[in-house]
Amino acid sequence: MGIIVLLLGGSALNLSRCLDHHAGRLSASLIALLSVAIVLVTGFSRTFALKAQDRAIRAEENLRHFAMTGKLLDKRLTVSQIIGLRFASDGEFVALAQRAADEGMSRDAIKREVKNWRADHDRL
Repeated sequence: MGIIVLLLGGSALNLSRCLDHHAGRLSASLIALLSVAIVLVTGFSRTFALKAQDRAIRAEENLRHFAMTGKLLDKRLTVSQIIGLRFASDGEFVALAQRAADEGMSRDAIKREVKNWRADHDRL
């Protein structure tokens, strides 16, 4: 990420110098646009990966709840709440999921309520 920031800064500096001297404006503009495009692609690729992972967590926790209760997770639970629930052990998962839906608990509040922590080492 540091290299991308340096590229963006350097291309902006190059563009400003070229605009002052009226030489090489086209190539400096294209390099600056390319730098901006690289920043956007980097940001989007990170965001898309996290969104896909959030969907996978939601599906995994829904399956886990279904395996334990025969019912899907409560529709009132947000993705953020479900992400917090993934740390709960099987013994406390169902009750905590119900409580989170009833009380509208935040992800951090859910994580604070977990007694037996299940680590998630696969998060990006």
